[in-house]
Amino acid sequence: MEHWELVAREGIRETVARYAHLVDSGRFDELVALFTEEAVLEAADLPPARGRTAIAALFRGTGERLAATATSRPLIRHHVSNLTIDISGPAADARSYFLAITERGPDHWGRYRDRLAYVGGHWLFMSRVVRVDGRAAGSVFG
Repeated sequence: MEHWELVAREGIRETVARYAHLVDSGRFDELVALFTEEAVLEAADLPPARGRTAIAALFRGTGERLAATATSRPLIRHHVSNLTIDISGPAADARSYFLAITERGPDHWGRYRDRLAYVGGHWLFMSRVVRVDGRAAGSVFG
């Protein structure tokens, strides 16, 4: 593996990890900056969100659902694993598994399928598809 590929893989890992930390802390303005201007986010059974404004609205709606279902204070932690990355020039495909935990325990779990682009020195999501494989009773995702 060449040096440029190692650097690219680490940048992609950072984007995926930063997404989890920012979504968990409700820092949606910073989170949306991880997406390209024309990005598409498909989250579970929700209609696709196209563009940063729609993606921000989707995150805010999810945050409101989390707050409404919380038994104490809203808390969610995403755990991401088994990340695989395929790089093709200034674009890359990544796949990973996730587990989301709330104050009640495991809430939902599934897979991320990402397409990223190298823009302005950073790897950004062009598309993120979130597939929920399972969910607990009372899940944020219904």
